Amino acid sequence: MSNNLKEERKEMITLNHYLAFSAILFTVGVYCLATKRNMIRLVLGIEILINAANINFIAFSAFRSKGFIDPLAHSIVIISISLAGCVTAVALALVVYAYKHYGTLDVRKLRRLSG
Repeated sequence: MSNNLKEERKEMITLNHYLAFSAILFTVGVYCLATKRNMIRLVLGIEILINAANINFIAFSAFRSKGFIDPLAHSIVIISISLAGCVTAVALALVVYAYKHYGTLDVRKLRRLSG
């Protein structure tokens, strides 16, 4: 095959592809937060929402101007990922403590215990 045919078959990944993927991730995260009762699944839903926001941020920085990718956006996303990891670690520590203390991870049962 000639190079021209190979180039015609390639699909360009546009900003719309990244935004659609981020919207799907955001929808999955909101669904997880709205329907799940398990505390670990709620923490995972929050992580999915953070990842959707990070993908949006990177996509907008990459497609802002042709041929230029903003390094500031990448550094902000790296900081966001590290902070999200710290928040997740603290949240999972609280989940483990709640399970040891109350014997359940169901949010509705824990809400009833508050008094």
